[in-house]
Amino acid sequence: MSDLNYSESVVVAASPEALYDLVSDVTRVGEWSSECRACWWDEGAGAKVGDWFNGRNESGDRTWETKSQIAAAERGKEFAWLVGGSYVRWGYTFAPVEGGTELTESWAFLPDGIAFFHDNFGAEADAAIESRKASARSGIHDTLAAIKRIAESG
Repeated sequence: MSDLNYSESVVVAASPEALYDLVSDVTRVGEWSSECRACWWDEGAGAKVGDWFNGRNESGDRTWETKSQIAAAERGKEFAWLVGGSYVRWGYTFAPVEGGTELTESWAFLPDGIAFFHDNFGAEADAAIESRKASARSGIHDTLAAIKRIAESG
């Protein structure tokens, strides 16, 4: 297995702070994600390091929920979370450039996630991981395009 990390960037005609405010509102993820249909904060939680939120995902005929913990929350710089607290790291970074902000979305399948897949999928684990890799790659591209569209439409 290789390529357990992936990132892609797009320039968006918006400030780093405005983009941060958009993507750190996890209740809006369903507006731009091709797989995640809804997210909601645990009671009393928000976009602060250590806080938790839940997500509902759909892919084909499969639906599942996740629980994630905020790993980075620096307005205008970085917003990231860990699915399952240690399985997969998703994040955004924001860099000011001419014409707006270079928004980078990143994904990393972590050792605990690999172990989780092997424990839960057995002989099918490697195929399941490959499927998640492919989904992340195409999903990041589509997500960035949707965030750009939403942010630039005001």
